[in-house]
Amino acid sequence: MEELFARIAADPFAQSLGITLEELRPGYARLRMETTPQMLNFHGSVHGGAIFSLGDAAFAAASNSHGVPAVGLAIEAQYLAPASPGQVLVAEAQEEDLGRRTALYRIVVTNRATGRKVAVLQGRVFRSDAGKGAGEGARE
Repeated sequence: MEELFARIAADPFAQSLGITLEELRPGYARLRMETTPQMLNFHGSVHGGAIFSLGDAAFAAASNSHGVPAVGLAIEAQYLAPASPGQVLVAEAQEEDLGRRTALYRIVVTNRATGRKVAVLQGRVFRSDAGKGAGEGARE
């Protein structure tokens, strides 16, 4: 798991946004991002794309946490509250359903200081090598 943690933590796009991997275990990931003035939209709040990128990075980490390559099929976001520069946002991705070829994740982005939910995302991945060594009863 240490090697996988290091590989995911070194993601160049996530690093360019200051996204840090805090925790990784099978089916779960927690990442953080301190928002900056460069992330603002024309309303003066953190751009939805920055929030989405944090959630997507958590989704990618959690879905690849089993050591099986997983690539996104679909992801959707619901924005609940604005964020401001200087706030630390935390994204927690939790596996909701793990099948042999696909898996479903729920990602919640919160403001670390207040605990307020900023966004909720849901994503599905395709697990490319999941059929190799899959146990009895594995689903599609």
